[in-house]
Amino acid sequence: MMRARGSLLLSLLLLGACSSGGGIRGDGPPSGSTRIPDLPDNAVPRHEPRSKYGNGPVYEVFGKRYSVMPSSRGYQERGVASWYGRKFHGNLTSSREPYDMHAMTAAHKTLPLPSYVRVRNLRNDKSVIVRVNDRGPFVDNRIIDLSYSAARKLDMIGDGTSLVEVTAIDLDRASGDRPTRQITPREPEAPPPLVSLPSTSTESVTMRVPVKTAAQHQIFVQVGAFGDRANAERRLGALADAGIDNASIHEDRSSSPSLFRVRIGPIDDVVRYDMLVEELEGIGISDPYLVAD
Repeated sequence: MMRARGSLLLSLLLLGACSSGGGIRGDGPPSGSTRIPDLPDNAVPRHEPRSKYGNGPVYEVFGKRYSVMPSSRGYQERGVASWYGRKFHGNLTSSREPYDMHAMTAAHKTLPLPSYVRVRNLRNDKSVIVRVNDRGPFVDNRIIDLSYSAARKLDMIGDGTSLVEVTAIDLDRASGDRPTRQITPREPEAPPPLVSLPSTSTESVTMRVPVKTAAQHQIFVQVGAFGDRANAERRLGALADAGIDNASIHEDRSSSPSLFRVRIGPIDDVVRYDMLVEELEGIGISDPYLVAD
């Protein structure tokens, strides 16, 4: 628990998610013989009045100021999700609603309270819809703090964190869950090849088997998209000069004209991602973008 400071700050109700790192010792599901409830359905987006609490418009935590968005429309971001559990269960959120670790909710630093977002795990493509009713997480590179149940549905409890895509749900659109603005479209995936698998007999069985399962997506950090390959080569050289040697140029021919995307990776885990973001900031690259293949 912590106290925000200043005349324009939020009060003690900026708590819920602000101290959680997700998966920390002592923070998790009920212990002992307490039955864990079945996983709930996704949150159901609906029009709600803006909360009287937790909406700033400006607040400060740990010496950093945050401005609450006037609207969630068009918001989409990729980064690291964490989760919080029983350590905060029953405590008041920033919107003065009790935190329920078994509900489909989340904390975000700047989205209006309440908001609805779709969170997609870039590693396994699983997604959930959650209602944002809290503030946090106030940790570098973390963009959203999920409830325990939401994290379970994304299969990220064990790791504590995951690389995700967060997209605001526009309630005024007929589709209900498509963003009004796409930052970078996902690249098309080729159909799985035909492979031969050994059978219990002397013959082989030919069948179509995916090369990657849902749990095998590779994640890269994109640090530039250029129409001129020479510019992409210069960016690649800058990375090499900084000691970042696992970078390459990916030619995207789906664009017209082609784009040359500079990528680093694959990135195996959040720890490596955090280290890479710090390295990139050191050479003046502050807008890396996560790409899942």
